[in-house]
Amino acid sequence: MDSLDRLIEAGAVERLRQRDASLFATDYDRRKRVMQRLGWTDLAHKAPSRFTLLDNLASQVAAEGCTDVVLVGMGGSSLAPMVLGEALGGRTPGAPRLRVLDTTCPRTVFALQEELERDTTFLVVSSKSGTTIEPLSLYAILRAWLEEGMERPDAGRRCMVVTDPGSPLEALRLREVMRLTLHGVPSVGGRFSALSMFGLAPAALAGVDIRGLVERAQRMEVACGSPAEANPSALLAAWLSDRFDEGRDKLTLVCSESLRSFGLWIEQLIAESTGKGGVGVVPVPELHTEDAPSYGDDRAVAIVRLAADTRLADWAVVTGKRHPVFEIVLDDPLDIGGEFVRWMHATALLGHLLGIDPFDEPDVAAAKEATGRILSGSASAPQASDDLGGVWATFAGGLERPAQVDSLETALESLIGSMAPRDYLALLAYLPEDEWLCGPLRAGLHSVGSATKRATCLEMGPRYLHSTGQLHKGGPNTGAFLMVTARDRIDSLVPGSRYTLGGLFRAQAEGDLLTLAAAGRRVLRLDLPEPTLGAVDRLAGALHNAR
Repeated sequence: MDSLDRLIEAGAVERLRQRDASLFATDYDRRKRVMQRLGWTDLAHKAPSRFTLLDNLASQVAAEGCTDVVLVGMGGSSLAPMVLGEALGGRTPGAPRLRVLDTTCPRTVFALQEELERDTTFLVVSSKSGTTIEPLSLYAILRAWLEEGMERPDAGRRCMVVTDPGSPLEALRLREVMRLTLHGVPSVGGRFSALSMFGLAPAALAGVDIRGLVERAQRMEVACGSPAEANPSALLAAWLSDRFDEGRDKLTLVCSESLRSFGLWIEQLIAESTGKGGVGVVPVPELHTEDAPSYGDDRAVAIVRLAADTRLADWAVVTGKRHPVFEIVLDDPLDIGGEFVRWMHATALLGHLLGIDPFDEPDVAAAKEATGRILSGSASAPQASDDLGGVWATFAGGLERPAQVDSLETALESLIGSMAPRDYLALLAYLPEDEWLCGPLRAGLHSVGSATKRATCLEMGPRYLHSTGQLHKGGPNTGAFLMVTARDRIDSLVPGSRYTLGGLFRAQAEGDLLTLAAAGRRVLRLDLPEPTLGAVDRLAGALHNAR
């Protein structure tokens, strides 16, 4: 029986629409937890009730001269706004720019500050739980920066909060006299919150046509309630499940240029929802689409493109001759509203087909706890065993140190050589997310992937901790992890805390190193002497040479 028949036999579409938790869990306690995470299924139809509030807020902020809206958040609180800002922002003349800050890298934070004007910058602090360390730390730094140039009440008026009712962040908003709180929906998890205040509020502030976006989402909500045979989400879920059953558990994601960040949103949704209990679909965002790909037989390819993107259309035809392809064509970027809905419903149905609960993330907390222990000094990361010309190498978890390590190439070969035919290589980069640094690493990974036919992906820390981090620890033990950090002198104390921003950035890497190692994953950490192009080019060259 194929996956679509299984969905039909289980009545899965109708049960999901009725929020039947037994679709995902059998025992009472688990069903109760699932029931508390199913509030996303009709968000599009409820969204118009928020339009008046958002219109008024956007008008007020624009009238006060706002040129930049900076959203600080992580994972589900940041990726949907990133998609909306990049795909739909800038269409309204004079609208503010939406700047999403989801890293604790000091260089990135301070570089953004240099680009901003205090008097015209507004800050959105976004966290469902209200306890996430990254947005709270970034808020403290940016609030202090605002207060360097204005009185405290004026700085407070430039700050607003998106969080669940009653969270610690809401209490902080009152203490810090910030402008207002916009509430999320408690029964909606972060990665399913694109059409809640977490996605709509920053989009509205940036002048995005949220009515057009929601209209497309509403159409898709209706379509996702139709019989499975004609249901866009059921067809996608069944295709993903059938490919998984064939051993194609690596889902290559290719998007049109202006939709690139949508691939990151899908990556989080799929990885964090399915990567647990030793199973999972591994999303692989792909940027190299110049040539006809020749992937291994563990690949399926999902393409999301604009109708006008004929280059990607041609690539899809060529790729489809070698690998299974699921192609989605959008007439207009506003159709991304419908795609949020399609992929969320499909991911939930895929969870049913895989026999997992797609709404929990049991392994995400482990890295957070490890980060806290390192910051407090009660734990430390495994020590480096080799100094390779200023690059410190650490072999951890299931990766044994080879007898001789005399170069970056030999260190990398130990990791790459440990990979079985259906494994994947993830480079976990704790570096500034600048293309002049990331580009050489992408090219090096592409070289490894072409030579070995293994899936490779570049993951930016700490973002991936709230995305693929769940899959890395809870999914199948088929990942080989190259963690890249750098010893950087640029730093600043986080106001109101005992740690620096750079200390947090490094602790997040080392906390994940501890967690991956404890899970028996194969990890090679390479700690660069500094986050410069020279140091990264040397590593990229070693990736090109290592086999």
